[in-house]
Amino acid sequence: MSKQNVTLSIPKELLKKAKSLAASKDKSLSIFLRESLEEKVNEASGYKKARARQLKLLRKGFDLGTQGRLSATRDELHAR
Repeated sequence: MSKQNVTLSIPKELLKKAKSLAASKDKSLSIFLRESLEEKVNEASGYKKARARQLKLLRKGFDLGTQGRLSATRDELHAR
């Protein structure tokens, strides 16, 4: 995977906390930020894939074993 340097504008206090957190995990700030960004991207990607999968299932529908026919009316079901 090729890499590219980027310039970020981050509030000083946030940068200070990020450096401290990275150091506590024995990581460089660069690695810490990359892993954090990868996490966010993977979460978003996973959500989109899961959503698409579920929407596909809803469009297809589910076989409930009734072949599209109901053996009772709505009123009969609610009377039970």
